[in-house]
Amino acid sequence: MGFALLAIVALALLVAVHRYVWRRFVGDTTAAGSRLRRAGTVAAYVLPLLSVGALVSGRSGVPFRLQQVLAWPGYLWLAALLYLTLALLVGEAVRPLLRRLLARRATAPGAEPARTPEAERAGAAAGTRTAAPPLRPAPPAPPSPQSAATSADSAATASRRLFVARAVGGAAAVAGLGTVGYGTYGVLRGPRVKRVTIPLARLPRSAHGFRIAVVSDIHLGPILGRAHTQRIVDTVNRTQPDLIAVVGDLVDGSVADLGPAAEPLARLRSRHGAFFVTGNHEYYSGAAQWVDHVRELGMHPLENARVEIDGFDLAGVNDIGGESEGQGPDFGRALGDRDRSRAAVLMAHQPVLIDEAVAHGVDLQLSGHTHGGQLWPGNYIAELSNPTVAGLERYGDTQLYVTRGAGAWGPPVRVGAPSDITVVELASKRA
Repeated sequence: MGFALLAIVALALLVAVHRYVWRRFVGDTTAAGSRLRRAGTVAAYVLPLLSVGALVSGRSGVPFRLQQVLAWPGYLWLAALLYLTLALLVGEAVRPLLRRLLARRATAPGAEPARTPEAERAGAAAGTRTAAPPLRPAPPAPPSPQSAATSADSAATASRRLFVARAVGGAAAVAGLGTVGYGTYGVLRGPRVKRVTIPLARLPRSAHGFRIAVVSDIHLGPILGRAHTQRIVDTVNRTQPDLIAVVGDLVDGSVADLGPAAEPLARLRSRHGAFFVTGNHEYYSGAAQWVDHVRELGMHPLENARVEIDGFDLAGVNDIGGESEGQGPDFGRALGDRDRSRAAVLMAHQPVLIDEAVAHGVDLQLSGHTHGGQLWPGNYIAELSNPTVAGLERYGDTQLYVTRGAGAWGPPVRVGAPSDITVVELASKRA
């Protein structure tokens, strides 16, 4: 019942927003019956249908090729709708100011008053009255000066409104679509390397300077494929890390559909190898099959498990999304019997697990999941459900580092939250 109500509210909001966008971009700027208005009206129906198709196709078993066809226009329109709407809302504040400015200019001393066709005909008749016309039926009386002036004012007001609508709509289109275009370029260009040094009190001097390449939220799917994976692998390998930590949300789809896209991961290189933990999206995509597949690609899945690395323990827990399958996070298995004199680094997809990490004496938790909000102002929404959205923060004796991720979910667009691969350099306080 709750889900149905939420769906109805979301649908009503989607319809209302599209109606508003249509009115400002099409209804206010085009003539009734014109080709532009017809084209804009068709787009107002087709684009949201593509977006809904993109959202539901991945989990409804439709062929992967059809998912790819729907994904690009459907997801990009969702991002465009967001920023076009925000730009139009800003334009609402500008609109009356611009109309007022144009009205003042029109009534300023020395400004030529607007003339209607009726007023021009009346003036022409008055200026050419030099001889008596031949006898004929009297023509209709010309409009009075007052009615001509009223008609001229109405025409001038309508002209100003049309000009303002087109000016504000054009500026909003440039701002909104330009933002989406730049955000798409940022995703398709690939993540940039971010470096951060994190001191750990229990890290021995021998492990000082140990470098971990943290990669999260790659989101291979109908949009981001093999080329995206290869860019990430090349970027990681150039950093020459000691260890690679892939902290979940690798895929949005099955091994059958996305196995080829993941193949470049087999070329990840580091001194201690690459380790993997599940994210919530793995449990939408067949987590058990993906765990087996990443193992075949040479990565080491940490399913509520721990390994000893030179100078510290590296642990990993399953994502919360696995609880529905009886495969959720188990801190007891991963950390319960360890030597607490050693430093512990935990791979956990979601930052909300930080309280458990603190309780189990973890020195550093590495997470993703938030995308840094991905699309501003999404960062403010992400803050409502995550203790840290991006970056490094301390919780008691435990530090939490959250990467913004290397890919994007849904729209292949990032605004205000650029993708990154973070090289975490561990520092010993004894060095």
